[in-house]
Amino acid sequence: MPGRILIVEDEREMRVLVEKGLQRRGFQPVAVSAADEALQRISAEDFDTVLTDLRMPGMDGLALCERIVLNRPDIPVVVVTAFGSLETAVAAIRAGAYDFITKPIDLDALVLVLERAVQHRALRAEVRRLRQALGEREDDGAMVGESPALKQAYALIDRVADVDATVLITGESGTGKEVAARALHARGRRKEGPFVAINCAAMPEQLLESELFGHAKGAFTDAKAARTGLFVKANGGTLFLDEVGEMPLTLQPKLLRALQERVVRPVGGDTEMPFDARIVAATNRDLELAVEEDRFREDLYYRLNVIGIELPPLRARGNDVLLLSQRFVEQFASRTGKRVDGLSPAAAQRLLAYGWPGNVRELQNCIERAVALTSFEQLTVDDLPERVRNYSTPRVVPENTDASELVTLEELERRYIHRVLEAVGGSRTLAARILGVDRKTLYRKLERGDGDGKDAAKEPRDVKKP
Repeated sequence: MPGRILIVEDEREMRVLVEKGLQRRGFQPVAVSAADEALQRISAEDFDTVLTDLRMPGMDGLALCERIVLNRPDIPVVVVTAFGSLETAVAAIRAGAYDFITKPIDLDALVLVLERAVQHRALRAEVRRLRQALGEREDDGAMVGESPALKQAYALIDRVADVDATVLITGESGTGKEVAARALHARGRRKEGPFVAINCAAMPEQLLESELFGHAKGAFTDAKAARTGLFVKANGGTLFLDEVGEMPLTLQPKLLRALQERVVRPVGGDTEMPFDARIVAATNRDLELAVEEDRFREDLYYRLNVIGIELPPLRARGNDVLLLSQRFVEQFASRTGKRVDGLSPAAAQRLLAYGWPGNVRELQNCIERAVALTSFEQLTVDDLPERVRNYSTPRVVPENTDASELVTLEELERRYIHRVLEAVGGSRTLAARILGVDRKTLYRKLERGDGDGKDAAKEPRDVKKP
């Protein structure tokens, strides 16, 4: 990550040598011979990093470092010290230096240190910007994020908020489908009405039918009084059918009729009751594939999917990870009474690198744990779960030819499939098109490669099976 580097070195030959070496590596170096001149340049111009020698006439590098940390704490300082001068290096770190490097200077080592310093500054600036953006954001029930993928989904929500057509929200588990449904309700003309939610996978068929449609007194053993169903309770508002793909096949015709006729018949009842509620459904399943496999009614699918909204996985949302993390830090710090105000740049870097197979829900749990464990005002790398701290993206093809590093064709195929899924933001339809297979074949390969979900924790970029 090349950047603009201010070099402070009183020896001309060394100054020119370092300046030319950094130019060849893509940096934009500016060289000065004294600390006073460096302070003048810093006050008038912007630099990504300062590289200064410690031993200089007049103001030495240690004093320069202290002045920069005091006046421009956003600019990391890398100090150059004589080989073996450990005490001086420690003093520089205590003065606020980002890192140090010893003489004679190894250009490759210097480049690595400067790249980390530039990245450190960029991450600090991004965390600060996102924190400010979060403070200015109005909490209208929307998901937190600035990524193009999320903005596209919410642009569609805004367009259809006042329309009563049925909406099907799709996306991986943990992407915030209920949050999107609540935003759809809050932005529409029915916002003053109730928002009623039910998880279709959380209860047995008979109880689910009773909850949705209601029941008459005496309809079954424990029906000692009549009960109004959720369709009717949602009158004037929104009924949210979460995990609709898990609805039993035998109950789907009754749901279809309710959507078509806008009336429901309670279990054991003789009369039908009209309802006036907008229906929003959500699923992490591929309902088209479920239709092909006769696990979901085709006519019900089309009735639910009048307007489709697909939510992107967290790994496709870029810096939204940091924006969400800041929101969760503030929430959990306030709840626990701890003085934690954000992320360290190193922790932010690890959060950005991780794949988040559990999406926003996993990130929320991660930050809650980190806030509970931290002893500092900013979350550090050590506060993060081990899987996040030690995560590294698996290479599709090993770089070396060591036989112990080589993988089977099946494993190679599995890695490539997940790499394609990652590149297209989790869209299995687009991934299947790129891979040259149909969706059903892709699902079969995912199921076989993921071992029925048993290895999900080991492979962070696995996408949830249908």
